[in-house]
Amino acid sequence: MSIADSILSVNNDLPIRTELPVHSGKVRSVYWLTEQDSRRLIAEKSYAVPADTPLAIMVISDRISAFDCIWHGEDGMLGVPGKGAALNAISNHWFDLFKQQGLADSHILDIPHPFVWIVQKAKPVMIEAICRQYITGSMWRAYKKGERNFCGIELEEGLQQDGKLTHLLMTPSTKGILKGIPNVPEADDVNISRQDILNSFSAFNFEKQDDVALYEKLLTEGFALISHALQHNGQVFVDTKFEFGYVKDLNGQNKLIYMDEVGTPDSSRIWDAKEYAEGRVVENSKEGFRQLLLKHFPDPDILLNKERMEERQALAKDNALPSDVLMQVSKTYIDIAEKITGKPLVLSESPKAEIIQILTEQYQLID
Repeated sequence: MSIADSILSVNNDLPIRTELPVHSGKVRSVYWLTEQDSRRLIAEKSYAVPADTPLAIMVISDRISAFDCIWHGEDGMLGVPGKGAALNAISNHWFDLFKQQGLADSHILDIPHPFVWIVQKAKPVMIEAICRQYITGSMWRAYKKGERNFCGIELEEGLQQDGKLTHLLMTPSTKGILKGIPNVPEADDVNISRQDILNSFSAFNFEKQDDVALYEKLLTEGFALISHALQHNGQVFVDTKFEFGYVKDLNGQNKLIYMDEVGTPDSSRIWDAKEYAEGRVVENSKEGFRQLLLKHFPDPDILLNKERMEERQALAKDNALPSDVLMQVSKTYIDIAEKITGKPLVLSESPKAEIIQILTEQYQLID
């Protein structure tokens, strides 16, 4: 079997019983189960949620997205071997740790397969909750141009590229296009301030204003926990993005939880600590792939300039990357997953066939 065969690139065509369209994102696809199947699984598997909670099957893929495009390689490589399993394993590890330490629950109820989560329906908070411990990337580029105010926070003079910030910064942005919020442009991924959120908390889907402080607490505690754990693995936790949402507990009360993914190489920058101490930045996250793309193509502005999106999409569609580039990315993801979890990552030769078998035999979700 070739490496290309072991890559799960298309994940929205599984024959899972559903009455709704499959929602397919950049990396994950979501299958909403029928009410009958949701109720049956809650009862059979004793999930700690109200009996009428809608459930979904969330299937990750090995696709790799960067600069809002999906990239592929030579030899039929439509993704990165091991990437999906690595991302899920890392998120599972941190979500478990958060729960053990009493921070908050996640949306995950069950893990039938390394590529699959069974999740409960959550009402998402419409914020990309971003935490930064170092100044790098877009923040550094803006700082270098003279910007000093980020998300309502004033930065001091004299900061150096890739240097550690005096304090952990929370620099939120909008998740999706939000309309009718004062001072917030109607566009995706717009930087917002804490005051913007407090002034219009319900427009961002917060149940009450006090929950803004709770999300900040869960964000900083989650960041600190991951940062401390990574330190023991010789890694620097540079910055990350968390997402939050509301679910109902067994008493029908709303509670704020972590959702999506946490502390992964897709949602975070992670540096090698030894190299950083010697003045060099070695990426152990998707940022390394982004930097590689910027060097690979002669006109990096296509990748950085949002007004050239059509050219960028053509670039991703028409250019198969060298397979050794994707194998290098694969090694980054697998290595960091094994460091974080302390376990070897089990890779599947035929993930789609395995998923179908498990969801048929153990969950009766496929006819």
